[in-house]
Amino acid sequence: MDYPTIIKGTQEPLSSRYSLALLDLDGVVYRGAHPVENAAEGIRKAENAGMHIAYTTNNPSRYPAQVAGQIRSFGIGLEDSDIITSAMVSAHMLKEALGQGGTVLVVGKGHLKDELRKAGLEVCSRAADRPQAVIQSWYPDISWKELAQASYAVNAGARYFATNRDLTIPREEGIAPGNGALIKAVSIATGKEPEASAGKPEAHMYHIARDMFSPSGSRVPVEECLPVGDRLDTDIEAANRGGYDSAVVLTGVADARQIIQAQPLLRPSYICADLEGLNSRQPQVVRTDIPQHGDVSGVSFICGDALAYVRGEALMVEISGQHVAGPINSLDALRAAASAAWDAADNHDADLHSLQIPQFSDRLQ
Repeated sequence: MDYPTIIKGTQEPLSSRYSLALLDLDGVVYRGAHPVENAAEGIRKAENAGMHIAYTTNNPSRYPAQVAGQIRSFGIGLEDSDIITSAMVSAHMLKEALGQGGTVLVVGKGHLKDELRKAGLEVCSRAADRPQAVIQSWYPDISWKELAQASYAVNAGARYFATNRDLTIPREEGIAPGNGALIKAVSIATGKEPEASAGKPEAHMYHIARDMFSPSGSRVPVEECLPVGDRLDTDIEAANRGGYDSAVVLTGVADARQIIQAQPLLRPSYICADLEGLNSRQPQVVRTDIPQHGDVSGVSFICGDALAYVRGEALMVEISGQHVAGPINSLDALRAAASAAWDAADNHDADLHSLQIPQFSDRLQ
């Protein structure tokens, strides 16, 4: 499995380089009921350039028509069929695991239950029904009683699955517990972890999307597909697991420090401020072998007018030849800084979590 070692560049906008974009929703297109800044305009421009925009979400509680309706309210045109949810992928996964007619205890709402029934599976809600498997999902009104029934069934021998493992979910008021946090409650009660997850960070959703959104009937090639998300530990990890390029946007969970400190599996190919980045040529980060003021690796990384390198236990950033301690508002500086930090970790055993990192602004450009 290959992981990014340097932020990539393109000679053309991402909307021309890739034929299919798979956008995460929470933190990318919207936050709760509200649109993310520049999302609608970025999507419209990308579609006008010929890119097909599809939407992937780990949220298993909402029907595609509901999700599509919310997106349309932001002035974005799409079909209900442009939405793929973790509930849809869960149905594929459980049918493969259990076979036709398998019985599943569902911690979840109507959409997940309907997808399982469409796949030929039997749905129940009590451990007393002796289900073959439990599928745990998230929805806003989830109750202790449901988690208890899931625990009883798993302790009685049912196989344990999850729609997704998101530890948190962005809402209008801030960051809230996600399905991954609630999975921990059942795992503590049972001593077991889900054996598989339908949603990201597994790559199943992206693979299925390439079949669903192919204009020719054959699967969209990996190299023409660009997952876009705000979370390194779901959206970007899934892309790396599946062999996809990826873009992280800075409108949700991920921030500059997380990107700089990212372990190989969590590293994006591209960094964009928001979805307007789909319509921009991505600047190339260039590795140079010219030492900068005693940097430990003997190399530095340049992107635009920004230069970055590691000296001792500090990540150093210069803009237009001047050292900058922060706050830094340059996206090119983040691209160079991330590449320098990753190189120091990969090739010089630097501990990224003890590295002194300059402060970056919340809004980069």
